[in-house]
Amino acid sequence: MDRTLIQLWNSRVKKHDLIIHLGDFMFRGLRKREYYLDQLNGHITFLKGNHDHNNSLNTKITSLVVHISNLDIYCTHKPEDYSSSYTINLVGHVHNAWKVKKIYNTYLVNVGVDVWDYHPIDINEILKAIKEYDQKSNV
Repeated sequence: MDRTLIQLWNSRVKKHDLIIHLGDFMFRGLRKREYYLDQLNGHITFLKGNHDHNNSLNTKITSLVVHISNLDIYCTHKPEDYSSSYTINLVGHVHNAWKVKKIYNTYLVNVGVDVWDYHPIDINEILKAIKEYDQKSNV
């Protein structure tokens, strides 16, 4: 599975791309982070997930805001830690429970690979998923 995830990652991520990883990068300490980082393209900023205390990642970042496509987007690991101050929140943690949900005027987008065919996604895919969610909700 590791080999497949690495291939799928590198099929989308180029060497100099900026990646925000929303937690649970590795489960336990079966391998050191360098094993994966040496094989993955991109410059990765890691947020702390609930499983990241058991591995060698050691990140302290629990949330951040990214400004992209003229949008400020809030990023955090757990959906319950979302911020209603931002229209779009990117989250992980829930695996394949859902892809997009809306709480009042805030979209929560699950960026976990479980719901994206095990590929990392970009802002265009996120915005398309929100648009499709709105179209289904307005039917």
